Amino acid sequence: MFIYLSKKIAIPNNTHLKCVSWNKDQGFIACGGDDGLLRVLKLETQTDDVKLKGLAAPSNLSMNQTLEGHSGAVQVVTWNEQYEKLTTSDQNGLIIVWMLYKGAWYEEMINNRNKSVVRSMSWNADGQKICIVYEDGAVIVGSVDGNRIWGKELKGNQLAHVAWSPDSKILLFGMANGEVHIYDNQGNFIMKMTISCLTNVTGAISIAGIHWYAGTGGYIEPDCPCLAICFDNGRCQIMRYESDENPVYIDSLMNVVSIQWNHCGSVLAVAGSLRASNLDKEFNVVQFYTPFGEHLRTLKVPGKQMTGVAWEGGGLRIGLAVDSYIYFANIRPDYKWGFCSSTVVYAYTKPERQEYCVVFWDTKNNEKFVKYVKSLMSISTCGDFCILATKADETQSQEEPEIESEGHAKYVLILCNSIGTPLDSKYIDVEPLFVTINKTHVIAASKEAFYMWQYRVAKKLTALVINKVTRSKKEGKERVYSIDSSPSGVNDGGLDFAKASTATRDSICCITATDKTLIVGRESGTLHRYSLPDVVLIQKYTLNNRAYYLSLNCNSSRLAIIDIAGVLTLLDLDVRASDGGNVNQASAGDPSKFERKDVWDMKWANDNPDLFAMMEKTRMYVFRNLDPEEPIQTSGYICNFEDLEIKSVLLDEIMKDPERPNKENLINFEIRSLRDSRALIEKVGIEDASQFIEDNPHPRLWRLLAEAALQKLDLKMAEQAFVRCKDYQGIEFVKRLGNLQSEAMKQAEVAAYFSRFEEAERMYLDMGRRDLAISLRIKLGDWFRVLQLLKTGSGNCDDALLEQAYNAIGDYYADRQKWINAVEYFHQGHNQERLAECYYMLEDYDSLDSLTSLLPENHKLLPEIGQMFTTVGMCEQAVNAYLKCNQPKAAVDTCVHLNQWNKAVELAKSHNMKEIRSLLAKYASHLLEKNKTLEVVELYRKAHYFLDAAKLMFKVADEEAKKRTRPMRVKKLYVLAALLVENYHGQVKTSQQSKAKGKKSEATFALAGLLEEDATSSDSRIVDNAWRGAEAYHFFLLAQRQLYEGYMEEAMRTALHLRDYEDIIPAVEIYSLLAICSSANQAFGTCSWAFIKLESLESLEPEQRQLYEDLALQIFTKHSPKDSRTVELDRTSEGGDMKLPTSIVTGLQIQEYQFWMCSKCKRCALEQEISKCNFCPLCHSPVA
Repeated sequence: MFIYLSKKIAIPNNTHLKCVSWNKDQGFIACGGDDGLLRVLKLETQTDDVKLKGLAAPSNLSMNQTLEGHSGAVQVVTWNEQYEKLTTSDQNGLIIVWMLYKGAWYEEMINNRNKSVVRSMSWNADGQKICIVYEDGAVIVGSVDGNRIWGKELKGNQLAHVAWSPDSKILLFGMANGEVHIYDNQGNFIMKMTISCLTNVTGAISIAGIHWYAGTGGYIEPDCPCLAICFDNGRCQIMRYESDENPVYIDSLMNVVSIQWNHCGSVLAVAGSLRASNLDKEFNVVQFYTPFGEHLRTLKVPGKQMTGVAWEGGGLRIGLAVDSYIYFANIRPDYKWGFCSSTVVYAYTKPERQEYCVVFWDTKNNEKFVKYVKSLMSISTCGDFCILATKADETQSQEEPEIESEGHAKYVLILCNSIGTPLDSKYIDVEPLFVTINKTHVIAASKEAFYMWQYRVAKKLTALVINKVTRSKKEGKERVYSIDSSPSGVNDGGLDFAKASTATRDSICCITATDKTLIVGRESGTLHRYSLPDVVLIQKYTLNNRAYYLSLNCNSSRLAIIDIAGVLTLLDLDVRASDGGNVNQASAGDPSKFERKDVWDMKWANDNPDLFAMMEKTRMYVFRNLDPEEPIQTSGYICNFEDLEIKSVLLDEIMKDPERPNKENLINFEIRSLRDSRALIEKVGIEDASQFIEDNPHPRLWRLLAEAALQKLDLKMAEQAFVRCKDYQGIEFVKRLGNLQSEAMKQAEVAAYFSRFEEAERMYLDMGRRDLAISLRIKLGDWFRVLQLLKTGSGNCDDALLEQAYNAIGDYYADRQKWINAVEYFHQGHNQERLAECYYMLEDYDSLDSLTSLLPENHKLLPEIGQMFTTVGMCEQAVNAYLKCNQPKAAVDTCVHLNQWNKAVELAKSHNMKEIRSLLAKYASHLLEKNKTLEVVELYRKAHYFLDAAKLMFKVADEEAKKRTRPMRVKKLYVLAALLVENYHGQVKTSQQSKAKGKKSEATFALAGLLEEDATSSDSRIVDNAWRGAEAYHFFLLAQRQLYEGYMEEAMRTALHLRDYEDIIPAVEIYSLLAICSSANQAFGTCSWAFIKLESLESLEPEQRQLYEDLALQIFTKHSPKDSRTVELDRTSEGGDMKLPTSIVTGLQIQEYQFWMCSKCKRCALEQEISKCNFCPLCHSPVA
């Protein structure tokens, strides 16, 4: 930061001031002094010039009111910004609260204890409460409306200061003896504060000031110190909170009278006096410190006794009460900012966020991109790139494994482009206090070493280079040097941070670099000059003062130095040395004599080594060959100096509302030679202007002349000027103009050259050259106007051009995702490719389908449409599209992808494709691996591979049966398997029918089908006896149902029938059921026979067999083993060898010749039995 005195206001009658306070919100300044003096002033900028803003604008007193009411010297003044109140107190203890009414201040409340004098008053952060402390130890806390909240006498204590914590929960009381006591907001003592900055201090000391920054403007770092306590002997401690055991210490070595934080807690002003070492008299100074105790600046102030200091609300000015004057000093803050390729990058803090908000404001398009960065240290820019230097987050993982192994790096350099996108980053151990960037390198310096990183940009990298970089990540890309070493350029800058960071007595204080030179300034005033990129120490220079800012001109021949006192000097680097260090100064003006004071910013021109602009207080000077032009009033920071134009940004104004940067705060200044040339061309003529430019040559001036000559159609002069400014396109344009015959045509071409397109178009149309007007609009890409011109012209227009216009407008809408509008124009432009895309984006699949039918066969768009349908799962439409372009393979793949296997098989068969079977098998095995058998069955069923599905289904049913699952479930599984076999039969039959050519009988088809089945099926058990498993479980369930319903005879008969199914249902189940049913039916002969079977089963354990024997004994001791009615245990009827069919309704054998047979499962029942059923009891198909 830079600070300089700017204004002085005298108080009438030489009344000495005691205190001063500046209202942060409304800008009022209150000052109190002897004899009851109390004045309220207000400085306001008064200017008609819009460009004059901020500190550059002249300011006058818009208010200067004396407030009558105090008789003794006014000692304390404090503002309540929230409620626009002023509270003052004098040496008699009288307190007055003043309020603003119709632009003037009036008394609102008065209070006098008449016992003691008020030493300090403080409003809390929200302006609701005031705490007043008296010298005798009395404390009063009152509300904003004048009511007393509580009061307390702190016996035996002399109070001197009071401060609220930001959250208003804690009060700090400063005692006259230098102690600080901590109380809660109800007046209860908590503890004494540890004052550790006073170690080894003897004698009486008193507190000069306590200021606790409330965080209203955010914090410059997370966990930033904000509570400053300063003593009259110059010792100071800055704490993070009231019980911080590790505060920041400052010894300002001065007698302090007052301290105050600025608006955002980034600078602490410490005001008082300093005794000069060689003189006896003291002089007034204000020292400025960061919250971390680093000294920023010292401001010397004239006068005898300084009594108070107050910051303005925006932190750009400071008011000082000295004797009977108020001095104002202007502050030029060190904003974190930069300028890269028409983008202003700046950072600010918000109260609600811990990070810095970094804004990339593209001034050309007025767009802004925001990025939040924790612990930002600095912003540096060059060309299109920006470097953000930050402290590394403790928690975040680091991407650089080689650094991780060396322990955590503490700092990060982030390379961004001009919209804030990070391109690369480096973790380093050198603290980047000073950072500079040129076209190839980033150089970051701490106090004792500097680090160089050759940054790469992705667009310039080829694959070969990328491989090289990854192979040798550090090789020459990153180097670090100690400031005390003398590098010779031969492999002496490794990446040894520890070695480089050895302490030095003479620290680095500033750096700058161009593409070929690096300059490093040290605190002693020594400058080191290194060559780049090989880093060789070429020379050392010695200055009288410590440099604060360095800048090299565009050809690295001259160095500008601003020292800490704000004095700008120049140093020639390229002058040949006649002998050793004696530099021959005579050759280039005499820069050694050049000196300017109060300079806080400067910038060399990018294209002229003798041209630079500098800021001196609130004036900008431009120097050409060390001669200044007349100054321009401004307080802007210089962004860029190029083409005789200076771009400057009013950062002070932007920071007032950083979220909404305004183009008004960006100012372009033209330098005198450009203004003069323009005036000459306009007023005198091209010839004289040409002579002036010849004497003051610059490409920008020649371009100005060329453009003026073009306007006047002076082609010869225009060509000469274009040649002088090396504008090849301009020369070509002049030659083309020379070939044109018509004067009007030339004027139209010139109008188009100067972007006056409307005028050029009108000229073309007036000449009747609609074609030229159209081609101009085509060049500009203004297709709406092209379409208009094509339609308005008489006669036929070019159809191809009309289609091109429709398609270009369609593209315009499609780029903006206005698909409906795009469809309309693509339709007119017959652009089927883009139409398909629009329909797809609109999800208008009907239109897309109709587009498919309109397209000719084998059109190149059809596969794309097929793909579109596939992505949304519309199988049929996709298949149609693929088949139309003769891609059956893609159609089959789509069916497979969408699980439409039957369609896939159908297509594969109709197009004689071999691979469908293997595809199915592959998919099935994949599902089986995941144990998804039923999904495989479904897959085979859909693909019409019924036999494979049936085999799997039988397998599932058999497994379930073994698990002794509920019989109903097992029956259902067997029925499903059998139905699949029936489907298989049907499939074989239909395939035979389709093969047959002539008319043949049904029997012939059936026979052929059966023969084919025999030929193809290997597993005849499944094909022939498909219903056997279902039947077994059907009768098993039926027997039990009959038993429970009390039909004992039928139950026994059904159980007897189950003997045929021992291969499906375990024998033990069948005979156990038979034994129960027969015993219930009193047929003990059958029961005995069942027990004999059970006891002879080999699968039984001995214990189980014993249980059966015991049970048989119990039954047959009571009942003789005879049946009451004869039961036929043999399986056939008496008369013949044929086995009679069994009814699936009752389980009894059918003796009659006429009976019903199910069309599906071919099982039988009597007509009268089945008439009660709607569905077949076995296969559940409807009864016909």
